Amino acid sequence: MICRSLILFSLLCVLNNSTFADWRGFRGSSNNGLPEQTIDNWDGKLEIEWQVDLPGRGLSSPILVGDRIYVTCSSGPMQERLHVLCFNQSDGQKVWQRNFWATGRTITNPRTCVAAPSPASDGKHIYAFYSSNDLICLDLEGNLLWFRGLSYDYPNASNSLGMASSALAINGKVVVMVETDDDSFATGIDAKTGETNWMIKRPERANWTSPVPTSDGKQILMQSSAGVSAIDVATGEEVWKYADGAATQPTLTVVGETAYVPSHGITAIRPGNSNADVPEIVWQVGNIRPGVASPIADGENLYVINSSGVMVGATLKDGQRLWQTRLGGKFSASPVMAGGKLVALNEDGTALVIDPNNKGEVISKLDLNETTLGTPSVGTDGLYFRSDRHLYKITVD
Repeated sequence: MICRSLILFSLLCVLNNSTFADWRGFRGSSNNGLPEQTIDNWDGKLEIEWQVDLPGRGLSSPILVGDRIYVTCSSGPMQERLHVLCFNQSDGQKVWQRNFWATGRTITNPRTCVAAPSPASDGKHIYAFYSSNDLICLDLEGNLLWFRGLSYDYPNASNSLGMASSALAINGKVVVMVETDDDSFATGIDAKTGETNWMIKRPERANWTSPVPTSDGKQILMQSSAGVSAIDVATGEEVWKYADGAATQPTLTVVGETAYVPSHGITAIRPGNSNADVPEIVWQVGNIRPGVASPIADGENLYVINSSGVMVGATLKDGQRLWQTRLGGKFSASPVMAGGKLVALNEDGTALVIDPNNKGEVISKLDLNETTLGTPSVGTDGLYFRSDRHLYKITVD
């Protein structure tokens, strides 16, 4: 009887894991473009399983918690209406929708919109963040738990282009970076109460990169034009700083102790041994330069899409170029990994599947025929794309 119960328990665990792989923030639960659970036996074909209408624009990524998808949008003449929507992964049926009024500045460049930052989740709550500096906490059923209009506290923290840095849920805190040419700050907010735990000043220059956790989850790497700072999650204190400048759109990616930073091309850094305040530069390569899309690493290699729409594969060990492929178009969405293949979406709405093990060969394409700037999400049995008008599920089994 005990043996039979153990077998049943194991089967339930397998089924549970295969059904509920999450994707909890910008570029996934670990903010690196890799899924929690590998997709097996996907041939790379792109077929739309379902698509649903969205009530407004958005550059934010869909996030996945359990068997549901959560998406943010903005609408209205001044994009003053903020939306959070929840759908079933299986059939795209809408479960609930919540609407709020923006409390901060909603003016953006026409190319972007107020729903540019991606939401985040800790598995129990949804933290929706907007260019208006409104941060909203809902439970998974859509009940409002708290609302922070950060512009009340920091009225000069905005710019005319719009903000895009995504929220990060980590160790009981929600961390956001709000960096402009005027007032700039980052803050760690208590995930339960919405109260500010810590706030730090940041370089006063517009910045659209997002916070990324270190592999042990104790620190957050914050990238800006000034460089990269490692911030203690609990206290907000700076642990170390790389001060040689960095890009303000593509966000670094972390593998183990090493961060691959869009700085002078790509610069690989890791915590210093001789001086704990300054990281060690592992290598620096100037001819691999990401455009807007963030780099992604998998296995022993790093992949970058430059401003000309060319994807480059290079080694993590020393940045040596392995191959390059012209994908075509401009890319704002960051590539993700699914089933051992790279998935990239250009701004014209063309999705491409690339084989990194065959010199970047493009395996398949799918034209959505609408502007698409949001980074895809990867679930157990599907990819999720979002445009300004629709949410798509792409079959991968």
